[in-house]
Amino acid sequence: MPAILLGLQDFLNCSKSKNMFRSYLKIALRNLFKSKISSFINITGLAVGMAVAMLIGLWVWSELTFDTQFANYERIAQVLQNGTYNDEVGTQAEIPPPLGPELRTAYGADFTYVVMATDVRPQALTFEDKKFTQSGASFGAEVTEMLSLEMLQGSRTGLKEPNSILLSETLAQTYFGDTEPLGKIMQIGEQSYKVTGVYADLPRNSSFYDLAFITPWNENEPYIKNHIDNWGYNSFNAYVQLTEGADMAQVSAKIKNIKYNKVNEDGKKYKPEMFLHPMSQWHLYSEFEGGKSVGGRITTVWLFGIIGAFVLLLACINFMNLSTARSEKRAKEVGVRKAIGSRKNQLVRQFLSESLLVAAFAFVLALLLAQLSLPFFNAVADKKMSLLWSNPVFWFLGIGFALGTGLLAGTYPAFYLSSFQPIRVLKGTFKAGRLASIPRKVLVVVQFTVSIALIVGVLIVFQQIQFAKNRPIGYDTSGLIVLPTPTLVVHEHFDAIQSELKNSGAILEMAEAYSPMTDLYLALDGFDWKGKDPAMQVSIGTELVSHDFGKTVDWKISAGRDFSRDFASDSTGVILSETAVKYMGLKNPIGEVIKSQNFSPEPIFFKVIGVVKDVLMESPYEDVRPMLYVLNSWKGNFAVLKLNPALSAQAALAKIAPVFQKHNPSVPFDYQFVDAEYGKKFAAELRVGRLAGFFAILAVFISCLGLFGLASFMAEQRTKEIGIRKVLGASLSSLWQLLSKDFVLLVFISFFIATPIAYYFMSNWLQTYTYHTEISWWIFVATGLGILGITLLTVSYQSMWAALTNPIKSLRSE
Repeated sequence: MPAILLGLQDFLNCSKSKNMFRSYLKIALRNLFKSKISSFINITGLAVGMAVAMLIGLWVWSELTFDTQFANYERIAQVLQNGTYNDEVGTQAEIPPPLGPELRTAYGADFTYVVMATDVRPQALTFEDKKFTQSGASFGAEVTEMLSLEMLQGSRTGLKEPNSILLSETLAQTYFGDTEPLGKIMQIGEQSYKVTGVYADLPRNSSFYDLAFITPWNENEPYIKNHIDNWGYNSFNAYVQLTEGADMAQVSAKIKNIKYNKVNEDGKKYKPEMFLHPMSQWHLYSEFEGGKSVGGRITTVWLFGIIGAFVLLLACINFMNLSTARSEKRAKEVGVRKAIGSRKNQLVRQFLSESLLVAAFAFVLALLLAQLSLPFFNAVADKKMSLLWSNPVFWFLGIGFALGTGLLAGTYPAFYLSSFQPIRVLKGTFKAGRLASIPRKVLVVVQFTVSIALIVGVLIVFQQIQFAKNRPIGYDTSGLIVLPTPTLVVHEHFDAIQSELKNSGAILEMAEAYSPMTDLYLALDGFDWKGKDPAMQVSIGTELVSHDFGKTVDWKISAGRDFSRDFASDSTGVILSETAVKYMGLKNPIGEVIKSQNFSPEPIFFKVIGVVKDVLMESPYEDVRPMLYVLNSWKGNFAVLKLNPALSAQAALAKIAPVFQKHNPSVPFDYQFVDAEYGKKFAAELRVGRLAGFFAILAVFISCLGLFGLASFMAEQRTKEIGIRKVLGASLSSLWQLLSKDFVLLVFISFFIATPIAYYFMSNWLQTYTYHTEISWWIFVATGLGILGITLLTVSYQSMWAALTNPIKSLRSE
């Protein structure tokens, strides 16, 4: 350790001597140009490793700084609640509307602001002839102060005016261009709103990035007013900002029983507990099990951070391997310099200067590679990141990073080369020995162990995605589209619209639904039936549909029949999913009566008329929820249409659009293809798989660069041996085998080390999904054979070159 510190100290002080510095630089450059292949491999490998580390560093920084742009970041929290259902604790963000007033009244000293809100959701926003679907929500007026919105026009008090609306900068530009937006009247459905402010767009790494407009929380709105005192109506969100000095954990403990003390005895059996989820944990710690946070995206942050470190390590291993491998060629240089008086620390400085020069070249190339890769990387990662060229911190960290990499990669070779004994070297008795190659072999094994583990992990991720994609979903997505219907117009003119579209040949069927096909808006508990355990805590997904819903989505009836206009009694009919039948313990479900208190003050008695195969509406990685389908006499939030396959989608939509615009002119014609929306459920896993695959390919590339360099060195070292063997009659294949077998052995060792490691970690990853695949043996075999093939291709060039060289040229110097 003292020798290391002394060497580093002398190295830092050597800048005082310009002549010495020029000498080190000149020798370093001369050695780089002398060993062109080795220098190319070192610089390219380090550059790729640094570029990967830069990209991952940008991504990790983007994740860790999520939401930190809000001035009150440390004191903002969302109110969540835990509830116990059949001895299992679940966590949800939806809370009842009376919670906000109660927090202000009972705990006002702990909160600067309490803001009630609806979910951010797409809504039809209209101004004159401009109609677009935009994402927005209703918030309490204090949200502008809580989120410290930058108001470009108007003030933060704009939401205090009834029927007001605040627009993001981009949205204001979309609707009004360069004209004055303040005071303009816009419409959401049938409600008019006055523009009272424009705020700067929220950054992409923000939980409210997609918040294009804000309307005020209005307790006189029917959907709020009707439930303003209902502690069991969990449909809204609550955000709070703590007062200065308030402790998040202590305040969270205070409000724990706020709902429990208000609900009736039936509500108490769910043991509701409220708690605060800090903004600092929204993005990275969003997953809960048993009522406690168990992580979330922080796992992915750690994963890619580790991958970045390993890829950089692989590049450093290349440098160390090639530097030590060529030690015999530089042994005489070391011997001569020691003989004429060079101290060990001076030699350390020389070799470290070469390492730092390589790192400097690699850093410049890494900046270029990172800049060129950013568009692709942003597209895969779904980010908008850029290198911070004008930020001095970036340059400080970048240059420090390059220096650190150079020292990390060069320290071992520097001390190894400077330790040679001059007497043995100059007598010609110095040989590195068989044991000298062991560290290099160990490092090669490390390289390929990491590469194999990464590739296996990527293949398992994609196997899991494909497994979930192949899961039966219970309906036909082909040609199925969904349109939001925010007003009553479509419901009131449903028969006319349906008839007109069918007559045009654009569709086969049309139906209404309360939820879109790829999400579920209702999960209710107020059901009772014969044989139900009184202690059972019920939660059944509920979908409100029209008569033709089943024919439109082509679900599969497994017992009984579908809804029909031929039976007036179907107004109180119900269809259950197969999972619901098992959940309710019904042996003969057809004709069973289900009592419900969810839809009116008086109980309604529904009769089971059919059972359908499970329709998957939520996560394809989780168990399907028990579902109950009833006819909706009020309105659906969505129209579901089955396009006529005889027409192209473009032609069918061209016929559908004018019909909806004729009957519902205030709402834009926006639609989503159900298969595309369902595909979005795999986006997060696909993103992880693609990013990991990208880095795995680079890891293999870096490993192969190092392997190529070592193979080149070994072929060069054994040129005379190969010449003698050829003279004695050795065949081309035997020589190829001679030069390749050592590397093949190292790959086999790497494979047997990487296999259990990859299996262990990927098995644990799969266990985070309820619906998951089993790890297939072929993944490991395919990866092993693939890496073996790449290895043989990499080393074969040098092996064949050495084997084909004329032995006369190899032995000429003898």
